[in-house]
Amino acid sequence: MKKIIMPTIPKYLIKFLADLKENNNREWFISNKSTYESARKEFMTFVDALIVELAKADTSIAHLTAKDCVFRIYRDVRFSTDKSPYKTNIGAYISAASRKTEIRDMAGYYIHISPGDSMLAGGAYMPQGPWLQAIRQEIAYNPDEFISIIQSPEFTKYFGTMEGEKLIKAPKGYAADHPLIGLLRHKSFLAMHTLSDEKVISDEFFNHCINVFRAMLPFNSFLNRSID
Repeated sequence: MKKIIMPTIPKYLIKFLADLKENNNREWFISNKSTYESARKEFMTFVDALIVELAKADTSIAHLTAKDCVFRIYRDVRFSTDKSPYKTNIGAYISAASRKTEIRDMAGYYIHISPGDSMLAGGAYMPQGPWLQAIRQEIAYNPDEFISIIQSPEFTKYFGTMEGEKLIKAPKGYAADHPLIGLLRHKSFLAMHTLSDEKVISDEFFNHCINVFRAMLPFNSFLNRSID
């Protein structure tokens, strides 16, 4: 039987990003742009393969390609005190949202590669008012289901506990002694899985991403159901 070769992240991508962090200027980037373009091409192939495999379980993303999901390396410095022209990471956000800029509008699958700071993540990152209210309502209406998701062996294996910034006080419309107040005070509802550089460039990384993101699917589906 012919062995199936899984896509991988090129080993030189980590080094390129580390070097970029030390040389974040246009002259250096132009001199090394061919390396970046090669790495980006391989990353796009990796993300395309991820989409195909994940879509077997989450059909809402089946229409996407890496082009829809991978972020540009160029930073928008118009409103930032940091004028460094380039991001020192490469990443993609895979969700049914029509644009990758809609990261706060729908839960999806986020892959972030940065030397010493890589991760796989998902959930609702700082959702806007209407969605945030809808999530809280969905949790209040279906507490047993949500708790079973975030306490399931599959979820805790990869993510530990749900993360995300919280309000200091109870959100509007909920009593301070509400039995679910610890969950309802969340402003973000995140599943986060950190990665070592060695894991990112390993031959098993693709399968690891699939396992992590499949474990995340019930969590994402619950959050997205709140706005269906």
